[in-house]
Amino acid sequence: MNGDRALKKMRALYRAPGAQQERMDALLGRIKERLPELKALLAEFEDRWGKEDGVYRFYHQSFKVFHLKEPTRRAFKLIEEIGGEQDPPCEWYCQIVKGGCEHGFNKTTNAEWLAQTRPILEAFWHTKYLLTMMAKYAKQLDSAPQCLPSGWAAVLYLFELR
Repeated sequence: MNGDRALKKMRALYRAPGAQQERMDALLGRIKERLPELKALLAEFEDRWGKEDGVYRFYHQSFKVFHLKEPTRRAFKLIEEIGGEQDPPCEWYCQIVKGGCEHGFNKTTNAEWLAQTRPILEAFWHTKYLLTMMAKYAKQLDSAPQCLPSGWAAVLYLFELR
């Protein structure tokens, strides 16, 4: 669990046992509604740029590694919309995305290459993983299961429902 907000949310859910299942089912429903958008974004993460070129650009020390930030930002926005006010993304994930997307290429970037660009890859990969899990389980599940597959459990952690 990460943060006071998550702890408060979990305590409230434990006080109302049926609420947890309702919230997880509602989340799954919102994910299913947005599945076409999730799949389109995921395709960007899987194309040549996302799978191959972005990481190469990191090792090549090319400013083009910064291009990974844009699909990450768009995916983060979609994730926030899916969660809504009731189930926003967890604080850790928000920090990871912020750390990877807040800075642009500047005069200190080359001298601080690892410190400034590794967070971009971290945000990109976390986001890709979470998009993949949401798309996978939106296709596989009819309702939120009690016995959780690890990928679905990760999605629940994303929205602080686990």
